[in-house]
Amino acid sequence: MALVELHDVDDPRLSDYRNLTDVQLRLAKEPAEGLYIAESSKVLRRAIDAGHVPRSFLLAPKWLPDLADVLARFPSVPAFVAPEATLEAITGFHLHRGALAAMHRPEPLPLADVLASAHRVAIIEDMVDHTNLGAVFRSAAALGIDAVLVSPRSADPLYRRAVRVSMGSVFQVPWVRLGTWPDGLAAVRDAGFTIAALALVPGAMPLGEFAAGTHERLALLLGTEGDGLSDGALAEADVALTIPMHGGVDSLNVAAAAAVAFWECRYDAGATSAL
Repeated sequence: MALVELHDVDDPRLSDYRNLTDVQLRLAKEPAEGLYIAESSKVLRRAIDAGHVPRSFLLAPKWLPDLADVLARFPSVPAFVAPEATLEAITGFHLHRGALAAMHRPEPLPLADVLASAHRVAIIEDMVDHTNLGAVFRSAAALGIDAVLVSPRSADPLYRRAVRVSMGSVFQVPWVRLGTWPDGLAAVRDAGFTIAALALVPGAMPLGEFAAGTHERLALLLGTEGDGLSDGALAEADVALTIPMHGGVDSLNVAAAAAVAFWECRYDAGATSAL
């Protein structure tokens, strides 16, 4: 293992880990420099299992035994080790989830390749809350969504909080950032998908009624909290869907609504329609 004991918080080799709590800085730095941060030993392992390659590791000495096998797989990758107080001074927060790794960001996937074998796709418009985004990815992985597409202004699925909330599901579900919006949705329709928007609009069809039909290839379009979907995105949809509410509640959190829709519209490969 390439263990490196840290003695200087200003060590230039630690630039990947500085100011991790500065969201705007990280959102600019990480894609530009081709990296992302995997937080916690579980997420780190899932990233590596997905074929992602570490640039370096950062951990407290007590986590060395737990990650010994991972570090042994990458003997030339530096593993920076320091007391927890030093790690906190570097990153800006208390590192209590085991370890961090700076990972090489994978190359973007071609949209056509992602859609080619997909039956269920989630499309996200302008979701900037990383917690919601991570939760959507976790539900997507659990409930059979084949891919997630995000609009140009949506949050980064590989941002540390989104990765952590998803429990590494962002490594499991293929995703693509669309280059233009909302006209980029035309490529989804051209690939044979029905685009169904979850929206509180007049004439929206109840989700259960829609899910009872035959939908071989379906893209579920989700908006951001509060504002929901834009008029432009709704204009590109083939149908609007609503989840019937009770108790005077008008809507669900977008991550919860996504999970309900994913389940209701799940694809059964052995049937000709969604269950």
